[in-house]
Parts: sequence; structure tokens; C-alpha cells
Amino acid sequence: MKSTKLLLPLAFAALLFSCDDADNTIDNVLNNVERGAVLRTVSTASNSIPIAIENGTVNIPDDAGLNIVIEQQDADGGALLESVDVFVQFADGSADEGDSAGATTTEVFLKTLSASDFSPGPFGLPRTNLNVTAAEMLSAVNLTPSALFGGDTFTTRLAMKLTDGREFSSDNAGGIITGGFFASPFQYVTSVVCNLPTDTFVGDYLIEEITPLVDGPTLADGTVITLERGESDDTIRTFGTTNYPAYCGTINPFTLQFVCGEITIPTQNSVCACSSGAGFFGPADVVENYDITDDSTFLVSFLNDVETDCGPPVVTTYRFTKQ
Repeated sequence: MKSTKLLLPLAFAALLFSCDDADNTIDNVLNNVERGAVLRTVSTASNSIPIAIENGTVNIPDDAGLNIVIEQQDADGGALLESVDVFVQFADGSADEGDSAGATTTEVFLKTLSASDFSPGPFGLPRTNLNVTAAEMLSAVNLTPSALFGGDTFTTRLAMKLTDGREFSSDNAGGIITGGFFASPFQYVTSVVCNLPTDTFVGDYLIEEITPLVDGPTLADGTVITLERGESDDTIRTFGTTNYPAYCGTINPFTLQFVCGEITIPTQNSVCACSSGAGFFGPADVVENYDITDDSTFLVSFLNDVETDCGPPVVTTYRFTKQ
């Protein structure tokens, strides 16, 4: 009991000191902001470039890109705002896909927002909607949609100019401003993505081989299988099937990958082959497409007997129909 009575006052004192420390931190931040200016991110409507590939053509939604609401704050309640310059930079994150050889990878100027493009927000501070479309980004860095692939990025940097001649951007704003209390990073990374919702292309499917049979069906033709999402990759789908069921009855996993509108077959083994069966199935030159909004039926084409284990390689195509 004596120790409890002693600890309670100490804990209360520690709490008071903690509150004082927190108040001092916020006071310091506000004092610093009053001497400078911030460009706060109020909301983000979109910040990605989802792409889909159909018959070799890269399609990009019209609303893809960076779409945010920003709010300016300075010592005079926004009266010091003169303009905001917008810059864009491209980085190729998929060197083996797309053709970005002619891209401008250094930062380039895109446009300027003047003070008149801002209007008073709920707190009387200047706000505006900044919309940098994928088309604007591509044009700025001398690219076409066909050069893009998942993993590529665009960085949009903002440089705010004040009427007193000062300029603020990501290179001279402190960490407490860019990433902390005021959420004013002055730059945004927009990724090129190939989204595949986890609830699509999963469940029970009837699989049917629609190309000529070679020594009977390759997989469990005419049966219902269950597609499941990959454990560590949302673009992966797997199902269990026999390989050459006329000869073997062992169930083996078969893997599909849905990437930016195309269905590819990673190189994988067979449990029914003339020798080891290693690397037996693989990607075909002809790649089938999928519609992200309709997973009711789709085709899968793959190279059968890649290593000429039992005979020359042939392209095999299966139709998947959701049950």
C-alpha cells in the first residue's frame, strides 16, 4: 500500500510533464509555420494510373492521374500566395516491359496555378482542386500509353511562390511540414498499376479444352475446378487439376497470372511427363485478354511441353466458365 501511494503522485507528475512537452511541440510547429507557408493536402480523389492491355494496346481511363484538393496557409491567412508551379518526372519501374527509351526522365515543367485559381475554403484559406491527368503526364515526358507498365511512376512536385519573393517546395520544407502535422509534402508519386480485385476470377469454373487434343486432354477437361487467389500476389490465381488425366490421376496446382489485361502462364511443372516434367507448361506467344469487369468467362492459352519432353511444343487453349 505504501508503494502504491508513492507511485500515484509520480505518475500524475509525469503526465503533466508529458502534456507540457506535447503543447510545446505544437507551439513550436505553429510558430515556425507563421514565419513560412504550407500547401496542405486536404483530400485525394485519385492518385494512380490503372492500365489494361487489350490486343497489345494499352488503355488508360480518362480519370486516371493525380486529383487532389490543396489548401495554402501563410502568416497573412493566404494573402501572400502568388502562384504554384507544377513539375512532373517519370521513372521506369518496369524495364523489361513497355518502350520508354524516348522518355524524358528528368523533371519537366508542366503548368502554373495562379492565386486566382484558388478560392476561400471553409476556414477562409485559399483552396483549389489540382488535377494532373495521365494524358498531361505522358505528354510532358514525351511518352505514349504503350510505353507504360505496372511499376512505372510519375512524381508531381509543387513549388509555391509568395508575393514577398520566397519559394517553398519539397527541397526546403522541414519534415514536420512535409510529412507531419500539416500534411504538406509538396510532391506526390503516382504509380502505374494493374489492379485485380481479390474477389474477381475466383470460385468454381468449368474448364474445357478448345484446341485439338494431344494424347487426350492436357488438364481436367470438362470438370469444375476452384480458382483461388495467390497467397502473396493478388494477380495470381491457382487451381488443382490432373495433368494428362488419360495417363495420370495425381492432382497438381496450375497457376495463372492476370497482368494489366493479359493472362499469362508462368513456367511450371507437370506431374505427368515422359521424364522429369520440369518446366513443362509455359507462356504462349499468343496471350489471351481478360475484362476486369466481367469474370464470367475467359480463355487461357499456354505452351504445352515447353522442353520437348514428350514431343514438340504445342499451344493449348482452355475456356473457363463461371458456375
